[in-house]
Amino acid sequence: MGDKANAHPGAAGRATAADHPASVRNVVLVGHSGSGKTTLVEALALTAGAVNRAGRVEDGGTVSDYDEIEHRQNRSVQLSLVPVEWDGIKINLLDTPGYADFVGELRAGLRAADAALFVVSAADGVDGSTRMVWEECAAVGMPRALVITHLEAARADFEEMTRTCAEAFGGDDPDAVLPLYLPLHGPQGPDGHAPVTGLTGLLSQKLFDYSSGERKESEPGEDQLPEIEDARNRLIEGIIAESEDETLMDRYLGGEQVDVKTLIEDLERAVARGVFFPVLAAAPAAEGARQGLGTVEVLELITRGFPTPFEHPTPGVTTLDGEPREIKACDTDGPLVAEVVKTSSDPYVGRVSLVRIFSGTLRPDETVHVSGHGLADRGHEDHDVDERVGALSTPFGKQQRPVTHAIAGDLVCVAKLSRAETGDTLSAKDDPLLMEPWEMPDPLLPLAIQAHSKADEDKLSQGLSRLVAEDPTMRLEQNQDTHQVVLWCLGEAHADVALERLRSRYGVQVDVVPHKVSLRETFAGKSGGRGRHVKQSGGHGQYAICEIEVEPLPGGSGIEFVDKVVGGAVPRQFIPSVEKGVRAQAAKGVAAGYALIDVRITLLDGKAHSVDSSDAAFQTAGALALREAAADAKIHLLEPVAEVSILVGDDYVGAVMSDLSGRRGRVLGTEQTSGNRTLVKAEVPEIEIGRYAVDLRSLSHGTARFNRSYARHEPMPPQIAERIREEARDS
Repeated sequence: MGDKANAHPGAAGRATAADHPASVRNVVLVGHSGSGKTTLVEALALTAGAVNRAGRVEDGGTVSDYDEIEHRQNRSVQLSLVPVEWDGIKINLLDTPGYADFVGELRAGLRAADAALFVVSAADGVDGSTRMVWEECAAVGMPRALVITHLEAARADFEEMTRTCAEAFGGDDPDAVLPLYLPLHGPQGPDGHAPVTGLTGLLSQKLFDYSSGERKESEPGEDQLPEIEDARNRLIEGIIAESEDETLMDRYLGGEQVDVKTLIEDLERAVARGVFFPVLAAAPAAEGARQGLGTVEVLELITRGFPTPFEHPTPGVTTLDGEPREIKACDTDGPLVAEVVKTSSDPYVGRVSLVRIFSGTLRPDETVHVSGHGLADRGHEDHDVDERVGALSTPFGKQQRPVTHAIAGDLVCVAKLSRAETGDTLSAKDDPLLMEPWEMPDPLLPLAIQAHSKADEDKLSQGLSRLVAEDPTMRLEQNQDTHQVVLWCLGEAHADVALERLRSRYGVQVDVVPHKVSLRETFAGKSGGRGRHVKQSGGHGQYAICEIEVEPLPGGSGIEFVDKVVGGAVPRQFIPSVEKGVRAQAAKGVAAGYALIDVRITLLDGKAHSVDSSDAAFQTAGALALREAAADAKIHLLEPVAEVSILVGDDYVGAVMSDLSGRRGRVLGTEQTSGNRTLVKAEVPEIEIGRYAVDLRSLSHGTARFNRSYARHEPMPPQIAERIREEARDS
């Protein structure tokens, strides 16, 4: 790595279809917003010859395909694919959003990739969310490398940043995170800042000068070698420590000189195994230049150090009945197993699916089976359908270049899969299979919406179904208690993008309304009521009288109806009518309009008329009796309580606990976990955590995560309950 001369494939850099899995590298770029991921992708595409100047493809358009909202808000919010070619290898660069709200796009990128480039800004350092993604990659053994950007910043210090990365990502072995190159600085400017103009290869001991816009290799002077000796020795020892040749360290410590070729081969194997994480530096090309600093080195690392798709284990595969199915990794002649990692809508082409092929070969115009399971709780119906594949293409800026096939290990865009959604499995129609889904973050920020007009109401359902088909991190809820349509999102930016897409893509204007939680009512003590429904106004009259007793039950009991009528005071055929009436009234509520729960309603007595009594009359009498009983009783307003688990860094535990107390939360306990983090378990009223997804992120600087589940309903504090009753009376 780093020894190749000025390789430049030119137009060959415009990758299309791969012919063999060994000639594919799938790489996801990870980093916080502003770290320079998209700029790095553009710089790599320029160096590879896929573009002729920064940010532009040779026949127009931009490298990264942004939505209108992304242009306007100047932020990338979706996964994008940029395929390039280098040294005969097709590299699928997956650029992921850096905003925490779009972690679903990041997870999709991790699923589709075989290795990860962590992009770290020398000016901003390493944030907590990047550390968490590193841990996710470590858990599955994904190979990783680091690229330090923004070296032009006045306060940038490459050496200090590599030490920071070693502390953040090295764990028990900081020597597993070491630089392969050191920056080469030009003359110091008037401001005292010496710009980075090239790199010094620690293994090759050669200089790579980018100051002219072309990578030029030269030998260092004798006076320059001592400056790199310590870093070079540490790098060699780090590589040897991870070598599969267990005798190499002893030989090296014994004074044997290890040749550079052996070191590079061991380095490449250690990187591919995910046990050594090299640090590189990169910067975009200057105006008119052909190569950005460090881009050749990054491309060489990807092609020579990152694994092929053969080395990526296939996720679990089953039949539709759940029987496990063994699938050979990256078998181009095997059964078709592919996964939709992203779904988007194009105004001209329609729905476009970005697909990773894990086994077999996909061709245009063939019929495949589309299986989608496991996301019913997010508004996605389980489905098993056969669909005809449209055109296959590879993205190039805003264009799609057609390809004749896509083999196992490659990524391809598929047109006109009208039923396929993100996370769905594509397989042969006569051999339908299902892939184990990847972990989706749970959306925890509610966004209650309603159609702006009657015309919008007619289009709302279809627009929402398309929206959640594209984004499985969004959950659609039709709340039966509050009668609200709720989009559950990952954060405010996620919600903003959802609203904009509804408007711009699907022509649906909606209004955001306050989100309601599902409150309940119950009796605080025993009470009785008499329902009298007697009307004699000519013609057929109405006559029904019933007496009931209501008493509270333990939480979770629901509504219990008991018949204790004696002597036929209420004829047997009308007792179900009384029950129907009281249950209907209980569903409407008796105090503030919320459903009544956890009570026993006992029918004690009543009267009937031989002619004028009817089912409807006794239903009405039952409802009146329950309302009278409520008028003479104390009614508790019940609120839902959530059980919350918060994983937070030890530095923020105190702030989280204090915040929970202010939300009427009860801490149930804490538990120390790995990585200097604490798991806090608490019970908190749901009315207090509507915006907790946003507030916790701010409180912990983006390093905490939480989940929640319904625990029970319990009485509200009197002052809060009274305020809600007043609001109900005023509405």
